[in-house]
Amino acid sequence: MLITHDTRCALDTVVDLVNTAPEGDAAPDGLADVAALEDFVRSHKISEVGVLTEADLTAVRRVRGRFEAIFAAPDTRTAAGMINELVAAAGTTPRLTDHDGYDWHVHYFAPGASVADHMAADCGMALAFVMVAGEQERLRRCEAPDCRRAFVDLSRNRSRRYCDSRTCGNRLHVAAYRARRKEATTG
Repeated sequence: MLITHDTRCALDTVVDLVNTAPEGDAAPDGLADVAALEDFVRSHKISEVGVLTEADLTAVRRVRGRFEAIFAAPDTRTAAGMINELVAAAGTTPRLTDHDGYDWHVHYFAPGASVADHMAADCGMALAFVMVAGEQERLRRCEAPDCRRAFVDLSRNRSRRYCDSRTCGNRLHVAAYRARRKEATTG
């Protein structure tokens, strides 16, 4: 699957946005306040964003919920419908740009769009490209029993099972190894 730099950045952004959602009642929200949203915007180099407010935070959380639903969609048709609604509501306006040292790429949000509409348009279009390529199954949740983080499986053979092989994957492999060793010594 061929993915351009800006599409990859948008996919990384949508995954990180989905992963800010609290998992359960006890977990903290990764977008707890406007300062956290400002950090998110800065760390993901989201351009053309003005001063952020509580209204922006509320709108981004709403968009985050819609992206979560796309990752949980039971089939491509359902996911496609959700993406269509999301990008249409964002007022998608494709335009070529070459800012901040990046070569030509496409922004899908309208000039002056809110940060929520910006993310809905750009990230929604990145997800649309995944759908067009027939690759919805690449939108996944970690298979570790105590982790449900989202990720996009960009492995060649679509075999990635964990959000991070160094943490979730290794932890489960070590646990399985220890269980086998314990069984071998007690059995």
